[in-house]
Amino acid sequence: MIAVEWLDAMSPWPRDGFGLDRMRALLEELGDPQEAYPAIHVVGTNGKSTATVTIEQLLVSEGLSVGSTISPHVASWSERIRVNGAESDFEKAVARVREPAERLEATQFEIVTAAALTAFADARVDVVVVEAGLGGRHDATNVLRTRVVLLTNVGLDHTEVLGDTLEAIATEKLAVAPPDAIVVLSDETYRHLVPGRDVRMGGAHEAAEAFVGHAIAATPDIVLPGRFERRAGEIRDGAHNPDGARHLVEQLDRDDYTIVASILSDKDVDAMLHVLRGVGSRFVATTSSSARALPADDLAELARRHFVHVEVVDDPVGAVARAHELGEPVLVTGSLYLLGDIAERERRAAWHA
Repeated sequence: MIAVEWLDAMSPWPRDGFGLDRMRALLEELGDPQEAYPAIHVVGTNGKSTATVTIEQLLVSEGLSVGSTISPHVASWSERIRVNGAESDFEKAVARVREPAERLEATQFEIVTAAALTAFADARVDVVVVEAGLGGRHDATNVLRTRVVLLTNVGLDHTEVLGDTLEAIATEKLAVAPPDAIVVLSDETYRHLVPGRDVRMGGAHEAAEAFVGHAIAATPDIVLPGRFERRAGEIRDGAHNPDGARHLVEQLDRDDYTIVASILSDKDVDAMLHVLRGVGSRFVATTSSSARALPADDLAELARRHFVHVEVVDDPVGAVARAHELGEPVLVTGSLYLLGDIAERERRAAWHA
């Protein structure tokens, strides 16, 4: 677990701002592994991980060898590096890049991205599917031989970095599309941002088909930790902004959930609560390990404007247990950090059992 401990000690945010110079220097020292294969680049505000793995599975169904990388992880770091749908040897992958990464003072995300791209080259994959971390233009993933770009959607998130309008954010995300790439959009809204490109409408399925050049009949059933993850009497989904909350609510077919949530303080908390109240009247406020998490008491105070019954349980696992006591089904949401904390506690409990 040496790599995990090393990465856990790092801040996920770059100290000196976003940019590609350090990432390109790191990859050059590693032999430019990103040049070994073509790529499908997945950008957007919400739904990127599910789209990435869906594309991966569709391409695997076509007989291709596929590397994929998603972020953030929920249950373990190894979720971030996959080859043909199976988690790769994360410790080995990170160890391979550690010496030049330390020398160049690479960021946490740059290290994991470089480790993934190197692991894919070692595995001699036919294609990679890469989820952007934040935005696109200055994201560490914007180093690929990109054949297809999928824009899942655009919402007002990370406005301090990407801009404070939907069009500004879409511009930053679509900046990853080279002139010869096929661009797949969920609707026509942002077509004018990619002039001269082959633009198609659709989602993950259409992106995979754009890469292979023909229709794909497979319909994979995607299961990812923290992404509409179904458990006994419970759904876990890391909807972390108002658009994500709306998408989650649209997938639910009942309105009597007990909701457990932790939300980061830099999100539009009130807007998220307004959306979530449409699927339940009982709310348990908790907090995650993120330094940006809103304290549970503060979240509860805001929640009382929207929910009939509100309780505070600071401990995330205790909050989920209390929600089940108040009444199933339970919806755990608001932050992938929360879901990661719960998964880690559950893993430790299982190991000691």
